[in-house]
Amino acid sequence: MRIESKRLHHTYRSGDKALKEVSMVIEGTQPVAIIGQNGSGKTTLVKHFNGILRPTQGELLLDGRSIATRSTAQWARDVGYVFQNPDDQLFLDTVRKELEFGCRRIGMTAELITQRMEPIVDICGLCDLLDTHPFDLSATEKKFCTIASILMMNPRVIILDEPTCGQDVEGMQRLCSIIDFLRAEEKLVITISHDMKFVVANFERTIVMYGGTVLLDGSTEKVFAQPEVIARSFVYPPPITRVAQSAGIERTVFTVEALVESIESMRKKRKRGVPNG
Repeated sequence: MRIESKRLHHTYRSGDKALKEVSMVIEGTQPVAIIGQNGSGKTTLVKHFNGILRPTQGELLLDGRSIATRSTAQWARDVGYVFQNPDDQLFLDTVRKELEFGCRRIGMTAELITQRMEPIVDICGLCDLLDTHPFDLSATEKKFCTIASILMMNPRVIILDEPTCGQDVEGMQRLCSIIDFLRAEEKLVITISHDMKFVVANFERTIVMYGGTVLLDGSTEKVFAQPEVIARSFVYPPPITRVAQSAGIERTVFTVEALVESIESMRKKRKRGVPNG
């Protein structure tokens, strides 16, 4: 799917200008992270991608069609949105009903619902919780229930709003597995996140928002190679990346292994008398 914004503006009724002339294109299946400080316009932007919000000025096009041509419920077949707070999304009395609800609303057959249920509840860790009331779940389980309910509908685009909030190590591993699962299904995953370790480990493209505008947009490696620029949005590279940058390593590294490799490469160059760079 191709998502294109053309000089997109959004002003809330309060008068707050959340987006200011945002023009960008997201397409294909390359995972995309949208980062920036609170109030930078991240959530406002992605809520345009399935029509939860509509432009004040400018256009938002999905595969060349204006977002205004269909309702949010109709766009939900193509673009699924997982809210940051699960309590904003859950409302039925069992996990099973939550997972089936959206599917039934879009006309999915009972056979297809059953077919999709097993792999999705497995990867989301809900196999033993289908008859549990969602409000009896832990915070982590609620999050995966909301993710599973969107995956069940089989949209082409999945938006995850701050999926790492409150996650433990197991939950983080599960999130990474879900992104790999969606990549294998050739789905486009877009996330909003303040967790830079999660971003660099799972997303190949990063968009930095600042003051309702796009500050940077490019490969994650190139974006985090500009710490002075992204700092304007109060975003900083992961600790291991900052260590490498402080040490004068030109390569943008995201893992301990890459740091060690870069240090060893610098050591060998110095031994041979080759200048860095």
